[in-house]
Amino acid sequence: MQRPLLALIILLLLSITLPPLLRHQPTSDVEVGSESVTLSGRTMGTTYNVTFIRENDAKIKPDRVHQAIETRLQEINQHMSTYIPNSEISRINKAPANTPIKISPDTAHVIAAAQQVSAATQGAFDITVGNLVNLWGFGPEIKLYAIPDETKIEAILAESGYQRLELDSALLQVRKHTDSLYLDLSGIAKGYAVDEIAELLTQHGFSNHLVEIGGEIRTGGEKRAGSPWNIGIERPRTKEHSVQRIIHSSTSLSMATSGDYRNYFEHSGKRYSHTIDPKTGHPINHNLAAISVLHTSCMLADAYATAFMVMGPQRSMDFATAHDISVYMLVKEEDGFAALSSPAFEKNFSSGERK
Repeated sequence: MQRPLLALIILLLLSITLPPLLRHQPTSDVEVGSESVTLSGRTMGTTYNVTFIRENDAKIKPDRVHQAIETRLQEINQHMSTYIPNSEISRINKAPANTPIKISPDTAHVIAAAQQVSAATQGAFDITVGNLVNLWGFGPEIKLYAIPDETKIEAILAESGYQRLELDSALLQVRKHTDSLYLDLSGIAKGYAVDEIAELLTQHGFSNHLVEIGGEIRTGGEKRAGSPWNIGIERPRTKEHSVQRIIHSSTSLSMATSGDYRNYFEHSGKRYSHTIDPKTGHPINHNLAAISVLHTSCMLADAYATAFMVMGPQRSMDFATAHDISVYMLVKEEDGFAALSSPAFEKNFSSGERK
């Protein structure tokens, strides 16, 4: 259920294209202006960009914020990355069945949220899909651009499923019900990291900020007095970047986007998406090209965006309408893309369409 490494969001504030990277690196950049500070670096297999407004009453100097952000991101990455052999998630994946594994409050919080979204979406979102992601060549293992054997898919499905993972939040431990259960938090961890960095900035007195990690975004306050943050939803084109819709935000807002048009492979003339349906074990096969979810929590927006890509346009819209979730989707048609939005989106975000 991983989404493309190339960010599906264009940050109008920064006007940059974010390159894909393979794993965390500590290098980063700082740009200090008269009114704002912009930080950028690499984490969780992608890039991050943070902009915050300089405040006279802040609890920490802007130049110290950078190190605080790097430290927090490294901590989260160490907990949740399948690319790190001794991370918490890797220890869970290597553990035998019915063995209690101690985990951090970070990991426990993310797994609890993931399990809640899994139950709500009837398994469309499922962090135990990791072995299927790897089998189809979209995980940390070597990419195999070929169709997996059906017997292997069925064998993994027989021992996967979010119901086979047990979390004890009070004791901060998890227990797998099958040996081979393999967790992949890529569909929720970046959103959680965005929330954490936004909270870090707020705690230090920088309430006006924008945080972006791998295309997942959260804003707080305003870009400047009377001027909102502007976030662009990208049109689903494989070779160029253009803006489909602009979101204006002067309050705390999170947005996560999932799409299938950049991370895929082709075999015998057929295109296979990177998004794996946890129920079938196969890549999704419908006409939903991309979907953006707006929420107060970037972690939940991240998880729902992945779930909705699995569910397809009609089921996603029905779910979003029933649960009052703001979604904006682009659906493939013969002559292009149709833009559809939920009632909650239309109520909260009434302008910004680009033809």
